[in-house]
Amino acid sequence: MVKRHQIVIVHIFCEFFMFLTRYRYNQNMASEKIEALLGALLIQKRMYLATAESCTGGLIANRITDIPGSSAYFLGGMVTYSYPSKMQWLGVKEETLNRYGAVSRETVVEMAFGVAHNLESICDASKLITIAVSGIAGPDGGTPTKPVGFVWIGWFFNNDLRATSFQFQGDRILIKNQSVDQALLGAYNWLLDLPN
Repeated sequence: MVKRHQIVIVHIFCEFFMFLTRYRYNQNMASEKIEALLGALLIQKRMYLATAESCTGGLIANRITDIPGSSAYFLGGMVTYSYPSKMQWLGVKEETLNRYGAVSRETVVEMAFGVAHNLESICDASKLITIAVSGIAGPDGGTPTKPVGFVWIGWFFNNDLRATSFQFQGDRILIKNQSVDQALLGAYNWLLDLPN
C-alpha cells in the first residue's frame, strides 16, 4: 500500500522537475514562453511544425497560435481523441491500438509519423517537425500501469522518431498544460541541437 508521505515525496519531486524544466529554457530569457522560443527557433531555422493531439485536445495548437505571426511556421494540427480518428486521419494501425492502447509509445510514434505523412505534399520532411501527445488527463481513466497523469509524447523529424513518457501531477487542466510544456520543450531542444 502506498503511504501518504510517499505520495507527498513524489508530488514534491514532480514539482521540482517542472521547475528545473522551466528554468532550463528561461534562465537567459526570463519572461519568454516556450511557445514563443520555439516559434523564434523555427523561424531562425526556416522550419515548420504540425501537431497530432489526443489528451491535450488542441491545447498545443492553441498555445502556438497565441503567438503573433505563428502562421509563418505552424502548418496546423489534428485533434484525434478516439481510436477511429487516430486510424482514419493519422494512419495509426488498429493492431497498435488494440495491443498497446492509445496511451503508448507505439501509438504516439505512429501519430507523429502520420501527421508528417499527411503533409509531405506541402512540406519537405527535412523542414518539418511534428508533435504527438496521448495520455490520461483524469480524473477518471487511470489504471495501475497507466495512472492519471501518465502521458506519452512523440516527435518526428526527418525520418527520425523520438518518444518519452511522463507522469504529471495535478488536476485535468494542470496535466494538460504540463503535457503541452513538455511537448513544446522537446521540439525546442531537438531543434536547438541542429546545425543552422
